[in-house]
Amino acid sequence: MNDKSLRDLRRPSRPVSGKPPKITFPCRYPLKVVGDAADDFAAEVCQIVSRHDPEFDAAAMQVVDSRNGRFQSVRLTILATGEAQLQALFVELKATGRVHMVV
Repeated sequence: MNDKSLRDLRRPSRPVSGKPPKITFPCRYPLKVVGDAADDFAAEVCQIVSRHDPEFDAAAMQVVDSRNGRFQSVRLTILATGEAQLQALFVELKATGRVHMVV
């Protein structure tokens, strides 16, 4: 193997177009919502998510506290129907002022 082929093996693979792959809707879409720890944080996230996915299963939601207890992450899966739905969900979550990150 020559030096060029070794370099090519170390490079992360990228889509040919250079853009991330598009999502095919509808699909199951996992989310992690991170915010300040509070007794009602997960409930507020659940209310918001339910408005954007009426069939959302809150029983499958997981709440994980950070090591020092300052933050919580709420892990869930929604039925994503399109980019507009996801964008509206992200905007509403961030508008609470309690959500630091949605991934």
